[in-house]
Amino acid sequence: MVAAVKVLKKWRMFEGDKVIWMILFFLGMISIIEVYSASSNMSYKTGYYWKPILQHGSYFVIGVIATLLIHKIPCRYFKLIPLLGIPFSVVLLVVAMFTEKVNNASRWLEVGGVGFQPSELAKGVLVTTVAVILASMRDEAGAQRRAFKWIMGMAVLICGLIAPENFSTAAMTFLVVLIMMFVGGIPWKQLGTLLGGLAVVGTALFVFLRFAPPSTIEAAGHLPLLHRMPTWAERVRDHEPPPADPAQYDITANPQVTHAQIAIATCNVVGRGPGNSVERDFLPQSFSDFIYAIVIEELGLAGGVFVMFLYIVLLFRSARIASRCERNFPAFLVMGLSLMLVTQALINMAVAVGVFPVTGQPLPLISKGGTSTVINCVYLGIILSVSRSAKKKVRTEDGPDEAAVVAQEA
Repeated sequence: MVAAVKVLKKWRMFEGDKVIWMILFFLGMISIIEVYSASSNMSYKTGYYWKPILQHGSYFVIGVIATLLIHKIPCRYFKLIPLLGIPFSVVLLVVAMFTEKVNNASRWLEVGGVGFQPSELAKGVLVTTVAVILASMRDEAGAQRRAFKWIMGMAVLICGLIAPENFSTAAMTFLVVLIMMFVGGIPWKQLGTLLGGLAVVGTALFVFLRFAPPSTIEAAGHLPLLHRMPTWAERVRDHEPPPADPAQYDITANPQVTHAQIAIATCNVVGRGPGNSVERDFLPQSFSDFIYAIVIEELGLAGGVFVMFLYIVLLFRSARIASRCERNFPAFLVMGLSLMLVTQALINMAVAVGVFPVTGQPLPLISKGGTSTVINCVYLGIILSVSRSAKKKVRTEDGPDEAAVVAQEA
């Protein structure tokens, strides 16, 4: 990786944090290989053997081009995103609610034959909006009390529109906003009240989903905006430890989790090798929600740890970029976007290894997905744009000699 970073330093079009560029490269290569492998069963049925790798690879190339373009934009212009982004996201989310349901959820819109989930765009717009509010409504003591009200208003609006069709995305996005408020210095009294309310509501919802009679769950599913209540209850109730007697285990009860665990258990530490997965033929959504299980099956535990390491490094590099920012907005923006990507990745991994209930969250920049891959690359482009301005600040303060050292460290 060190040699690759030195090569990138010589290419002026790859500016900003070179380590993040390398993370994008490694995630992209792993994604293309594993998506092609996990989609082989689909390729065999359709007869288009090269379609998965050509389609996914083309989206990734488009994403990299988007990253190159976005990271050249000065980060101050990203303050304009909420002006059009919030109303645009609201309209898209509302329209998506009335589209045809896929797996009992209306999440997709189709424009020009290309489908995308408005929630992918809306969560990034919300993070940017929160960064603007935290940066503009603050004094020497930290964020002002009115900042909390504005943030909660925007978060409830966006997450409230996402939740009926994609509760896990809404919860994850709200968690990121909560962490941003903590880092941004929202008064402890307001945060404490919010956390207490969330604890009560979350506990009550969990108890209801876990223990309410099926007839009650079914009746609740007929209420407005709660049509996915039975699905939520099913996922909560299916997430329990396996029986002590292996003979009592029903492999057909929860095939996604079962075959994901089989894939991980049969990796033999070193893995079966790229393209040699067995469970991809039995695991639903092996190229999307459960691709991490296929990564471990083919690349072994070392491959799984390496993928996790890439996301953790992304978070730490973003924290380092934020610490170098001269102004508050870019610092909050880069931390919010990196938290969003890394949190989603950790949740996906936790689901694949059986630690967390099934959520339907793809693995960012690895799972198959056209527009989601492009949008995530845009978010990385914004992070890289902030890193460019942060580097300029360090070079200005440290002088030319120190600047060389800083550039070498970066």
